Amino acid sequence: MSPGASLDPTAALSVTAEPRGTTKVDRRPRLAAFLSGGIIVVVVAGFGVVGLANLLPASVDFFHAAYGIVGVTGLLAIQLLWFSRPSSRMDSTTSKVLLGALVLLAYVPLPTFGLLWADMPDFVGGAVLLVLPSRYAWPAFAAVCVSIAWTYTIYDGNPMSTLYNTFASIFYCLVFYQLARLARMVDELHRARTELARRAVAEQRLVFARDLHDLLGLSLSAIALKGELVHHLLRKSPDLAKAELDEMTATAQRTLSDVRAVSREYRELSLEKESRTAESLLAASEIAVQVHLDSGDLPVQARTLLAKVLREGVTNVLRYSDVEHCEIDIVQHDDKVTLQIANDGVAAGEAGLEPGSRLTKLPDEVAALGGTATAEAGPGGRFVLRVELPVPTRLEGPVTGRDEPDRPQSTLIRWLLPATMSLMGVGATLHALRLTTEAWRVALVIGSVVALLALQFSYFNRPATPLRSAQTYGMLLVQACLTYLPLLPLKQDWVSVPGLLIGTALLVLPPVAGWSFFALNTAVYAWIENRAGATDANLVFFTAATVMTGLAVFGLLWLVRLVTELDHTRRRLAGMAIAEERLRFARDLHDLLGMSLSAIALKSELTSRILAIDRDRAATELTEILGLTRQALSDVRSVASGYRELSLENESRTVQSVLAAADVRVRMETLLSEDLPSSVRTVLAVVLREGVTNVLRHSQVESCDIAMRRVDGGVSLEIVNDGVDGPGHVTTAPGDGPAPRRRPPGSGIGNLSHRVTDLGGELTAGVGPDGRFRLRAVIPA
Repeated sequence: MSPGASLDPTAALSVTAEPRGTTKVDRRPRLAAFLSGGIIVVVVAGFGVVGLANLLPASVDFFHAAYGIVGVTGLLAIQLLWFSRPSSRMDSTTSKVLLGALVLLAYVPLPTFGLLWADMPDFVGGAVLLVLPSRYAWPAFAAVCVSIAWTYTIYDGNPMSTLYNTFASIFYCLVFYQLARLARMVDELHRARTELARRAVAEQRLVFARDLHDLLGLSLSAIALKGELVHHLLRKSPDLAKAELDEMTATAQRTLSDVRAVSREYRELSLEKESRTAESLLAASEIAVQVHLDSGDLPVQARTLLAKVLREGVTNVLRYSDVEHCEIDIVQHDDKVTLQIANDGVAAGEAGLEPGSRLTKLPDEVAALGGTATAEAGPGGRFVLRVELPVPTRLEGPVTGRDEPDRPQSTLIRWLLPATMSLMGVGATLHALRLTTEAWRVALVIGSVVALLALQFSYFNRPATPLRSAQTYGMLLVQACLTYLPLLPLKQDWVSVPGLLIGTALLVLPPVAGWSFFALNTAVYAWIENRAGATDANLVFFTAATVMTGLAVFGLLWLVRLVTELDHTRRRLAGMAIAEERLRFARDLHDLLGMSLSAIALKSELTSRILAIDRDRAATELTEILGLTRQALSDVRSVASGYRELSLENESRTVQSVLAAADVRVRMETLLSEDLPSSVRTVLAVVLREGVTNVLRHSQVESCDIAMRRVDGGVSLEIVNDGVDGPGHVTTAPGDGPAPRRRPPGSGIGNLSHRVTDLGGELTAGVGPDGRFRLRAVIPA
């Protein structure tokens, strides 16, 4: 009997295992690599050794024995040292050369050894799936299977034996492939975690940048624009200048308040710290307080929101003067986390939330995370605030989109799982037909195998199935009954899948109990075979085959589940990186702009006070304010990667009113911009704003012409003014006028060049032949 005929094709895939010996995330990749390597060595080497054990006794001389040993050793060396190593590149020339060597070692000895060598092409079947592209791999795999069937047909001649051994060979081809692929997936996912976290942080930075510019960019631009206007009005109309200066001061103060609010919002709050603070605060107010905190590992957003709710809830408790008892419970159960704050001492007339309290906004904030929030007054003056948030399950489904590098492999494995298990059922059925043809015996075998596979598919293959639970232990008992109870009526014709039972038990039971169960069932199976009259050689052979299939089942189930665990780890690492980025962003935001905005607000107030007393000093202070504003705006733009969409029409009306307030005659020619792309409208609005800001810097300006026109293949915006007070303007693209000097880097107009160029346009700025300053942007549209 050949190795394929003897090895029980009853291994299966599942996703119900989890790492052994540790619960620490950072040790799992190392443990997975060690365990997967050990399983691969036992299964692959065991397959070769069993084949060699069949071949050597049948060798007619030393040459044939040495020939067989060299051939099997070569097959095992290539499979174990290259194709089963996660670090080996399957698309390399080395892999293709070794695949060719594998083909030679698997097929050249066939004429010499015949049936004894018929299963060695199993190594080729697994290797072609690893090395060749999909469009070639599966046809090549089919060709290998056909060649194995042809070999058994030629050298065996028994149709039932040929069919059985062919299915067994297909099974082992898939096992070799899946063990190698899953080990590689563990290695790939481990290396991908840092990159995935980096991508998550990069995307979060874009969100921060948009928020930053939406909040501060417009306010700082308005301050700069008003500052230029005040500077222009200082000599002409001090009263108007003071009014504009007061508005600028109010804008600066409001922006500073917004910065502080955003900084607070981006900071991650500690739920543990807030609970300790709440407990000490309530105790200091002579309120008996009980705090129960059992929140487990929560996502950053949920943890921060609950900390905010706790803070505001305690504030709400303290507003009632008659409170004597307060209970705070934060409990995570199943896939939800609940925060409940209950207190007494609330009179019927005052039950409710204080207007303006953050608690009044809770339903919207909690709903944004998919939760619910309720605040109810109960009998006896009891008030209960309850917030419930969903928590992603510990094992989540695959990540969609570009953050899922393992998607092709996962899809393939999902198809290979039922395929491999179907081979188990077919193999068991064919083996039963080889032992008996009685209908009831065959029906009993088929029924028990179908029930075993149904249990495996419906329960043990599910990634979310808990391993250490009474229900799972009960299901394992059912699996054991389905495996061994048919032995009572079938006796010597008993056929089942003990490898599936012992492999699954290694996953379900604690390590010591699992390996003890493994050894016990292996011994029981050997005893059953011995009682059935198996020869010593077959007894050793069947026992070794059961151990190999059990380890294969354990390895495949465990590694697939580990992939899911590592995916969960990847999510946690990305979340941690985002949380750290939020903290850094909050600090940088406050440190970068807090001081500048404070200085702008203070200097604006000072300028307003001294405007009527010392106009020269006021002009100096205003110049410093403009410098601070431009620097702050530059800082904002250095962080923000893009501008939000601006309204070109609104910007046109704003600049027209600002120029009119500065006593500048303005003529404006605009066009309907609804048909322009949003990116073009936004850049034109920014160019318009910066251009008018530049106009106001010229103290002698009296008139300004603004024209927006259609040109060939795009749209142009031209701003012309007569207030040129000397050289020093920017030309950011070739123009017809004389070459002017450049402003220092960081000029508002200089920055516009990059935005216009990014859209494929051109920005020019300079003094024309008529002595007027022209700013012109042409953008394709």
